Amino acid sequence: MTEVFLKVTSRVFFVAPICLLLGASFCPRALAQTDSCEFNDSHFHLTNNVQEGPDIHDFLSLIGKEVCRVALFGVPLQQQWSYRVDGDRAPTYYLHSDAPLYYYSFTDAWIAREYESLPKEQQARLDPMITGFNPTDMYAADHIRRVLQTYPGVFTGIGEFTIHKEFVSAKIPGEVASLQNPALDGILKLSAEAGLIVLLHCDVGIPFAKEESKPAYLDELKALFRKHPNTTIIWAHMGLGRTVSPPKAYFAQIDAVLRDPDFRNIYLDLSWDEVAKYFVANSEATKALADLIQRYSDRFLFGTDAVAPADQSQYLNVFYQYVPLWNSLDAETSRKVRLRNYERLFNEARRKVRAWENAQAMIKHHREGIQR
Repeated sequence: MTEVFLKVTSRVFFVAPICLLLGASFCPRALAQTDSCEFNDSHFHLTNNVQEGPDIHDFLSLIGKEVCRVALFGVPLQQQWSYRVDGDRAPTYYLHSDAPLYYYSFTDAWIAREYESLPKEQQARLDPMITGFNPTDMYAADHIRRVLQTYPGVFTGIGEFTIHKEFVSAKIPGEVASLQNPALDGILKLSAEAGLIVLLHCDVGIPFAKEESKPAYLDELKALFRKHPNTTIIWAHMGLGRTVSPPKAYFAQIDAVLRDPDFRNIYLDLSWDEVAKYFVANSEATKALADLIQRYSDRFLFGTDAVAPADQSQYLNVFYQYVPLWNSLDAETSRKVRLRNYERLFNEARRKVRAWENAQAMIKHHREGIQR
């Protein structure tokens, strides 16, 4: 076992001795790898629902050398502080208030500003994502294009953005986001054109659905995926949530998506403690997920889904929650999920987006020359 996690804060330090005392079978194989770091994080929110979070320099110190790269974004939905609803109690999370959420586009400028404050060698560890757009707005693609042109060399993808999400969708005034909205098609079409990687949150079903029920949104999701074969899409949390649990045929349904050649551009992220709880609840659930990952080892990425973490223990919580899964995968598959798949997908997205930005700059320069 490497010493890497013995060097972290005292709260995380406590995990490693427990692991050692219980024996090797309880220690994640991830910790025994010889890679320079333990994982790349495909899903991280620097800020929370009221746009607060750690300074980017403090965050990089917090993750240390245990994490090589991070997909970096804010939260696109601001929680309103309604004095009529909450009085002097300031809500900081979407479940803390009955007041609505609203789209907060400044999050993209804030993330770009934080990123640009870093030296180049530290910037290389981060893949900022555009997320401050309304997916029901036909102008959403224009927002994404404008952000890329305003901050060239910064962003690698878009997301995490939400279509259907338990408790969240109902709190957003106005038009409800839909998988059938042509505004979403415009977003995904631009993403393919520019090479942006997409991190999409869409629950596979509705909250508290019966286990035997057909997932409410699976067919619509598959139809959307089929329409956009050239867009690289990471389906956040494998479609699950706090109260959206795996339906009875869940693993067979996910297997069918991964097996279908029409969906070869679709990837799944393992993130969020509220989702990990389903997969580590018992050995059968862990084995079912491990078997699926072993069959499609190139299609899964690990992410923390940490939101504005206060310390390293909080940030690493989900990684440790998945210890039973890491122990169930062979070394190469574990390495792909934790490290290699991220590198492959995000490196390619970086290359494509920079090429698109350069091409757009040349077009603009040419047009301005003609106008003169």
